[in-house]
Amino acid sequence: MLREREEGGEKVFILRGLIEIRIPKDVYKKLEKRHSKEYIISFAEEKKVLNRVTGRELVFITKESGIPLFGHSAFGIIDRGTNLLQVRNVTGCNLNCIFCSVDEGRSSRTRNADFIVDPDYMLEELESVVEFKGEGVELHLDGQGEPFLYPYMEYFLERASKIKGIGVVSIQSNGTLLNDEKISAIEDYVTRINLSISSLDEKTAKTLHGLYSVKKVKEVAEMIANSKMDLLIAPVWIPGYNNKEIPKIIEFALEIGAGKRYPPLGIQKYIPYRYGRKVGKSMPFKEFYQKLREYEKEYGVKLVLSPEDFGMERRPRLECPFRRGERVRARIVCEGRLKGEKICVARNRSIAVNTDRKVGDFVEFEVVSTKDGIIVGVER
Repeated sequence: MLREREEGGEKVFILRGLIEIRIPKDVYKKLEKRHSKEYIISFAEEKKVLNRVTGRELVFITKESGIPLFGHSAFGIIDRGTNLLQVRNVTGCNLNCIFCSVDEGRSSRTRNADFIVDPDYMLEELESVVEFKGEGVELHLDGQGEPFLYPYMEYFLERASKIKGIGVVSIQSNGTLLNDEKISAIEDYVTRINLSISSLDEKTAKTLHGLYSVKKVKEVAEMIANSKMDLLIAPVWIPGYNNKEIPKIIEFALEIGAGKRYPPLGIQKYIPYRYGRKVGKSMPFKEFYQKLREYEKEYGVKLVLSPEDFGMERRPRLECPFRRGERVRARIVCEGRLKGEKICVARNRSIAVNTDRKVGDFVEFEVVSTKDGIIVGVER
């Protein structure tokens, strides 16, 4: 769980494979005369905490940090007014996909910091929200990166699956970090894994994802299909890159028995986003759905999906304590997810604010967006 080494002028600790703590060697040597290793890691003031995978600053969000788990798109809980809650425990990704909608991975040009949420803090907040939502809630673990980088995943899933009112637990994953041992450890707690496979050809896959093993991910897909969990294969269709791969992926999903309870496939249309990576033109929606219907007829499988296919329904949403256009003054508590962004806290919400001010400063900003309870502000 804890590895250590010396590198240059720093003492380096790697906690749970993800959390990298760097302390100046001279500082560490002074502290170790009076304190334990664990104490120094937790309380040393002169240290850097990084995401080992991305190399970015890592903000550890605990209840004691005072950072709410509502209001931000990168971490916490997102309620879009249905019985599905998006749960985001960690940011960062081990891949560098050329079509990534959030520009994730070590080669990112827009991401500034990563976040990891204490599992007990997340569980406590989820209990409250699920009670508000009622029975039959789905927890969907997704996020800006690969959810299985979360080092507390098994602990979290075991306890989350037992929360009263939870009917479904689903996870989005690229599959590269999974193996037989990990799948066996979580299959009693997870209903479905949505596995992102956008090519079955090694050369095409490396173009799309960078370092990637199709053989390994295919084996993982079969393991999931043969487990207690359901499997949905979710390719992103990128015109000019993987057109020929889509029918192969459909055939593979049907061959291994994906979709025991839910649809076996959830083919996604590549959409370029403002802060995402751009790879050519996006297929028009009309053409996309037309092609899906053609494949439906050819393979006899439903590909044009609706929320009802997953048991989604409208539910009351958590009230947002902000309105667009209002002016707010709040303290900056940490670095933001994007470059040029900081996170402020006000009215039990975490707010992404575009500002160049420093952590600890107060900033006055205008709320420019509150969609789905995700609050964005701009300094005025």
